[in-house]
Amino acid sequence: MTKQIGWIAFFWFSLGAGAVGQDIKRYDNPKAQILLGVDVPANKKWFLTSGIVASPADTTAAAGTPARYGDTYTQSMSALKKIEDILKSAGLSLNQVVFLRIYLVPDKFKNGQTDFEGWFRAYGKFFVNETNPNKVARTTVGINALANPDLLVEIEAIVAY
Repeated sequence: MTKQIGWIAFFWFSLGAGAVGQDIKRYDNPKAQILLGVDVPANKKWFLTSGIVASPADTTAAAGTPARYGDTYTQSMSALKKIEDILKSAGLSLNQVVFLRIYLVPDKFKNGQTDFEGWFRAYGKFFVNETNPNKVARTTVGINALANPDLLVEIEAIVAY
């Protein structure tokens, strides 16, 4: 237990504490789709998004129906695409993302279950693939609700460059 806490403290402390001139160091677990941690040196800049949610998948669909925003996978794809566009407008890319925080809500149209698998599939379309081989540090949290009851996903991104 002490060893594990030590590692967590090391990764938390090392975020942004590196020496000037060094590259971003990603602490990998080859068996996982996410990183153990990221060391961002002091000479890097940060870009943080707000919590980004999906755009309606079908603007003609009634609020409260699954067609309006789609399922967790559809909403995750939409939110990640919006993050990609935000980063592009700032001259950045998804390859520079070092951390994601994802909030997932249970889907009332899927027996009230949180669709983690839908999120994981969408994540794989944007990270740890041929186009973007980078892994990110990530926290995925199941929550009760978001501000809009039709939304199932909200994503925050942190970029270091």
